[in-house]
Amino acid sequence: MKKMLILLAALLLALPLAALAEDIPQYEGYTLIWNDEFDGDTFTNEDWNWEVRREGWTNNELQAYRASRENIFLRDGKLVLKAIKSVNEYGKTVYTSGKVQTLDKHNFLYGRVDVCAKAPAGQGLWPAIWMMPARDNYGSWPRSGEVDIMEFLGHDVQTVYSNVHYGDPHGEQQGVYTLTGDETFANSFHVFSMEWEPGEFRFYVDGELYHTVNDWYSCVGSTERPYPAPFDKEFYIQLNLAVGGNWPGNPDETTDFEHAEFEIDYVRLYQKAEYDTNVTRPEKQYRTAGEDGNFVINGDFAVAEAINDSTGWVYYQCSGGNAAVTIRDGMIVIDTKTEGTLDYSVQLYQADLPMIKGNTYRLTFDAWAAEPRQIIAAVSAPNMGWIRYFPDTIVDLTTERTTYTYEFTMTGMDDNNGRIEFNMGHRGSTAEICITNVRLEAVE
Repeated sequence: MKKMLILLAALLLALPLAALAEDIPQYEGYTLIWNDEFDGDTFTNEDWNWEVRREGWTNNELQAYRASRENIFLRDGKLVLKAIKSVNEYGKTVYTSGKVQTLDKHNFLYGRVDVCAKAPAGQGLWPAIWMMPARDNYGSWPRSGEVDIMEFLGHDVQTVYSNVHYGDPHGEQQGVYTLTGDETFANSFHVFSMEWEPGEFRFYVDGELYHTVNDWYSCVGSTERPYPAPFDKEFYIQLNLAVGGNWPGNPDETTDFEHAEFEIDYVRLYQKAEYDTNVTRPEKQYRTAGEDGNFVINGDFAVAEAINDSTGWVYYQCSGGNAAVTIRDGMIVIDTKTEGTLDYSVQLYQADLPMIKGNTYRLTFDAWAAEPRQIIAAVSAPNMGWIRYFPDTIVDLTTERTTYTYEFTMTGMDDNNGRIEFNMGHRGSTAEICITNVRLEAVE
């Protein structure tokens, strides 16, 4: 009996403490190689580095990251990253927050990451779960890559984003996942997952696949590196809660810093026994023009297609924007209820348009409004850092149906995902808009 007790004690000591606390799920083909369930009393630097950064270090963010137990602590089996607002001795409002990462403690090449977390609601709050390369193997950002498993903007509590950054010029591919009903990412915990294999990333929320990326590039100087660079080197995990910055905007009087907490229930890292690294970059598929030379599908809105999916025409709203959108009588009608705080708070777009270097394109459309107002038209590059092939252009609408015509020459790299945008938010008007006869054609 004594020997059996000693053996049992030895086996228990050999198991991770987190594994004793709960039944950790396993995935077919994967082995759990590291996890942190945050079940202890005190957060330590055994598995994590406490990152210290001054305010404004990146993205014009307001917070300073501190190695402070006010900003980084454990509570009820959760890691808490807390943003704190205060006034310094000079009367200036300052913000501090927490950021931790696993550089050189848990670097890895390929695998699956699961993070269960709850995000804080509030304008200007920007929590993230992301990965950076352990070394700048292919040069400074974004040449050596970045993988964002989850980003959340506190003013839009039902939406999260994933993103893969790479290349020079900067390329990126973003996924968007939106909850429906009353559930939000701020009132309940959700599991954010990423599977990384040679030649592919897959992103999930609560086990639902919503974003796949398998086409990217890397350059050192003018020399393109072999695919799948830069995502063929070790990366590490980062968790942080930013305040303000270029994307979410700054906090305002509605932001509740008493509850500005990013709570992480667990982080788990799985890997397969082996990976096939013999992969090739997928060949790009380019949309062909219709018989009339138009690359736009349903440009005359003859089909009353769904506009809440990811194909054809798509309606998007954020940051306070809201509109009723219908297709009828050969046109699309945007009846704005609230204009929101951004140009793209109310947006209509169509993606997957071929943009070939050296081609000259003509964009035309008919548009009018219930009363004179402005919209913004553009052809953007979602996979190329959101650069503009056709720049943001203010269009002055009148109550009379008018044809607008623009030409531009594509000077960037070939891209099979150009995107026509009509941005109708934040222009000082909610007047109803009608659009039809949208055409994009190559004229040279």
